[in-house]
Amino acid sequence: MPGLLRTFGALCAAGLVVGTGVQAADGATPSLTAEDILAIKQLTARYAHLVDHCVNGGYDYADLFTEDGSFGVTDAWDRDGTVWARGREQLARAGGGGPDGCRPRKPGTPGYGLHHIVTSEVVEPAPGGAVGRSVLITLGVDGTPGSVEWQGGYQDRYVKTDRGWRIQQRWHVWPNYRTSKQLERHPLPPSLLPPPSDEDAQ
Repeated sequence: MPGLLRTFGALCAAGLVVGTGVQAADGATPSLTAEDILAIKQLTARYAHLVDHCVNGGYDYADLFTEDGSFGVTDAWDRDGTVWARGREQLARAGGGGPDGCRPRKPGTPGYGLHHIVTSEVVEPAPGGAVGRSVLITLGVDGTPGSVEWQGGYQDRYVKTDRGWRIQQRWHVWPNYRTSKQLERHPLPPSLLPPPSDEDAQ
């Protein structure tokens, strides 16, 4: 029996008993292989690098998403918010670039000196693909490298395309945005603020 347990453990470690990735029946939730989960987590890892450092006019950031992918901000988990960017061109601008190339980030401008740390990511199968949640810690929020702020996290939906796994929808879930040191320095225009929650309206 110990030998069988060791064999089973080795298979799990190798990703051979994680899931087969077999096409699920209509309406059912598909399984995810170890390779699927790794590919999805790589999206989030690359996202953190590309949102901090514009590359290829912001289009490398945009290409982490599907063609109709979107990014937005909400103040609560499992709640839609305000979409900031949808589609490749808008996402490239959100990634610091656009048709004219990367915009220079200078001291005093939004985004300058920020570094995103995404951690505690959980990926689960879901109808049509997968969903994920993660925690976001941001450095440099008050203009100094050592300043640190918890900024909620990300809630995502992923789909597998002919280019591999991509983000279909990403919400930055930011419960404490009203007291954020980052937004104290660079306030958001009203059009980009999450809609007020029921609690705010009371």
